[in-house]
Amino acid sequence: MARLVQRPPKYLPEEWHHSNKLKYSSAEKERASAERIRDETSRLVLETDQTTSKTQQDVDVKLSQRLTDVNYWKGELDRQHAESMSEIENLLTFKARLEKAIVDIEIPLKVVSDCLVVREERVKIDNVHDDVEVQLLKEVEVLQGVESLLKRTLEQTIEQIRLMRSAKYYLEKDMKDKFSALNIDKNCSELNNKSAHIFYSDRGAKVEGNSVTPDEWQDFSDKNILKAEREKNAAINLRSVVDGVLMQTYNDLVKQFDVVNVAFENRIEETEKAKTKLETHLTKVNEEIGEMEANIDKLKQAIYEKEAPMKVSQTRSDHRTDRPNVELCRDPVKYRLISERNEINVNVTRLQELLADAESSLKGLIRNQLSLEEDIEVKRKSLHIDKDVCVEHRKQINYVRR
Repeated sequence: MARLVQRPPKYLPEEWHHSNKLKYSSAEKERASAERIRDETSRLVLETDQTTSKTQQDVDVKLSQRLTDVNYWKGELDRQHAESMSEIENLLTFKARLEKAIVDIEIPLKVVSDCLVVREERVKIDNVHDDVEVQLLKEVEVLQGVESLLKRTLEQTIEQIRLMRSAKYYLEKDMKDKFSALNIDKNCSELNNKSAHIFYSDRGAKVEGNSVTPDEWQDFSDKNILKAEREKNAAINLRSVVDGVLMQTYNDLVKQFDVVNVAFENRIEETEKAKTKLETHLTKVNEEIGEMEANIDKLKQAIYEKEAPMKVSQTRSDHRTDRPNVELCRDPVKYRLISERNEINVNVTRLQELLADAESSLKGLIRNQLSLEEDIEVKRKSLHIDKDVCVEHRKQINYVRR
């Protein structure tokens, strides 16, 4: 027996018509919605294309402006860097001039010190604190003062070079950053929608915490430039000071050098005159010694020559005492012989006294002779020290303008 198959229920015609109407209405709504979406899509695509293009153009303009700004400040940094480099080179030249000037002080200082030492070898009365010694001591003071001033100026120059190099370092660091930024922004300005190496990235979607404002960026370079400019102006002023110091020290050294030389000339001339006078007096004393020795010989001879008359007188007196008796008369001969004897004694005494005076005078002349010879030798030694040693030694000194 066949089994009955259960079939789904059938819809009514009204339900069929209602279902169709619902489908028609839903399709209509969806078409209308789709049409609105298509219209909105066209509008929004056009709007976003225009906005994106406008924004991209604005970014391009701002990149161009940024490149102009960075180029300007890089140019300012380059200019200041070149000026700083030039000024550092100038300072290094002035530093070398100062170092040379300090080295050049060593020889004159040694020469002057040697002159003071060797002049201590003057002896006796010539070891005098004369004008030469005064001026030599002053020359030592001038040389030491100049050396000290040059060293202080050199220290200032070295410090200024350090400051200039520090300013140059910050300029170079800023220039390096500007160069890097220029390359990056130039590369960015060259990118377009068809560039090959474009990609998605969230790294630049927010403002970096360590970033600065445009004003701060500009102030940073401006401060570096102002610092370099300030140090450059200080260096220019310092070079002017160094020039003045070198000129003034040169003038002071040459002036005192000339004063000492004149003092040496005057002292040598004075010593030579004194030596000449002493030699003149020695010649006269030598002559007088010769004459006095002759005079002493003459006096001795005169005394000697009185011995024979004295003997004759005494012999006569002795013989006449032998006259006999009344012939032993006190006659004029007797009195004259007594008178002659006394007269000869007086004359011999006078000659002996004069001989003693002559011999004393001769001793005085000989003492003067020795004293004059000694003093002449002293003067000769002094002249040798001043003229042959010091003056010749000082020819090593040759001051040159630096």
